[in-house]
Amino acid sequence: MRDYDEVTTFLGEWGPFQRLIFFLLSASIIPNGFNGMSVVFLAAAPEHRCRVPDTANLSRAWRNHSIPLRLLDGREVPHSCRRYRLAAIANFSALGLEPGRDVDLEQLEQESCVDGWEFSQDVYLSTIVTEWSLVCEDDWKTPLTSSLFFVGVLLGSFVSGQLSDRFGRKSILFATMAVQTGFSFLQIFSINWEMFTVLFVIVGMGQISNYVVAFILGTEILGKSVRIIFSTLGVCTFFAVGYMLLPLFAYFIRDWRMLLLALTVPGVLCLPLWWFIPESPRWLISQRRFSEAESIIQKAAKMNNIAAPRVIFDPMELQELKLPGQQKVLILDLFRTRNIATITIMSLLLWMLTSVGYFALSLNAPNLHGDAYLNCFLSALIEVPAYITAWLLLRRLPRRYIIAGVLFLGGGVLLLIQFIPADYNFLSIGLVMLGKFGITSAFSMLYVFTAELYPTPVRNMAVGVTSMASRVGSIIAPYFVYLGAYNRVLPYIVMGSLTVFIGIITLFFPESFGMTLPETLEQMQKVKGFRFRKKPRDSVEKEENPKVLITSF
Repeated sequence: MRDYDEVTTFLGEWGPFQRLIFFLLSASIIPNGFNGMSVVFLAAAPEHRCRVPDTANLSRAWRNHSIPLRLLDGREVPHSCRRYRLAAIANFSALGLEPGRDVDLEQLEQESCVDGWEFSQDVYLSTIVTEWSLVCEDDWKTPLTSSLFFVGVLLGSFVSGQLSDRFGRKSILFATMAVQTGFSFLQIFSINWEMFTVLFVIVGMGQISNYVVAFILGTEILGKSVRIIFSTLGVCTFFAVGYMLLPLFAYFIRDWRMLLLALTVPGVLCLPLWWFIPESPRWLISQRRFSEAESIIQKAAKMNNIAAPRVIFDPMELQELKLPGQQKVLILDLFRTRNIATITIMSLLLWMLTSVGYFALSLNAPNLHGDAYLNCFLSALIEVPAYITAWLLLRRLPRRYIIAGVLFLGGGVLLLIQFIPADYNFLSIGLVMLGKFGITSAFSMLYVFTAELYPTPVRNMAVGVTSMASRVGSIIAPYFVYLGAYNRVLPYIVMGSLTVFIGIITLFFPESFGMTLPETLEQMQKVKGFRFRKKPRDSVEKEENPKVLITSF
């Protein structure tokens, strides 16, 4: 009985059909890039201060001194959430007293912004923060908005794989694409913050589901040599392209509702791809729909100008073909022994803390000194060399050392930011981008590393469970950005420390590079710490080039 790769060898690896699938599926990821990070502009908080009504009977001097000053990063700035009690300063103004000369401002009673806020429009015309005054007592809603989007990502991770297994890759790919685009469009008509965030959760579900199903469809259609390039460079690089387009859209469209409208257009343009992207022949075979699978392979052969065999699937093989019986595994199998439990716990920490660093740096990019749009673009641009570097390193070097190395690089430069004087802004931004480079490189290697560590029966479950930890990391990441409201460098100290810590933990993983993939839990239990386990001679002969099916959950 031949497997699918053997049956379709005659198609070749990189013909017109494969190139079309590679680029169309990669292009379908572009909307995920800007939808995944759109919150950095939709929920941006411009500079603001308490509104002093025009009807208040104040002299020019008292109107200019109606807002108390506070110390922020070593300099005095107007307070964002307090003002001097209006009745008191109106009385002083009526008496002709001058602020600072006749009245000690430090002794004046203060009050909250009972008349609302004035928001600067130098950078943003409007955001959801200015629309619904998500500042001061309600500033906790801003990071929660981002977190709830990632809660949707977590929920979508649970259902996307199961739906595509049940209803097919292609149907769910375009259904989730429609969900992401449609509910983003509905957000434009949000009448309050609660409505916006509920819709944002659903957008998050569609965003990750679209990403995962496109990933699975590509790995199932493409050949062995192209598969790893698609899963690392193709998908990730086009996600970064979408991320780079976000600040371009936001620069020219400063109103959040119009920005959302513009961001839905590319999603609509992706819908005609339905007539060009086929269903996965592998999935059709698993559903015993052999004639449909043969039809797709025949069309691929025609596109590649290759003569296909008259009969692709031999009738005798179809009789022998049965749905593969899988050994029933439970999540507890990932904790069966002390050794596998230790590896699982370390993997959960590795995924979660790497995700925290990646998303916190991405969400904090517009808060850096200088132009918010340029900083966001640079944060996206740095991902492209990071993915290429990760791909090159994975081909040649031991996994745990390269992952630990880029984590040390990323965490180390983030820790250096606290020693950079506030005037050296360009140096601080450069270190942040270098930190993003290291953490992004590590993040893109985790699927391969985790898939190689675990044996076949639990491999898919292990990748799924550990990648779930990254969703938890993305949920808490906005609160690391929130720390910057108290101290400019505090987020980088915390992120840098955690990144260096997880880099140290990575050194305690067993090495997987060049090793035979474990087939049973017992084989995995023999892998110890820093030791390189040599493969038996018969295993080397049997599997000279071990294959890893990289899956996403």
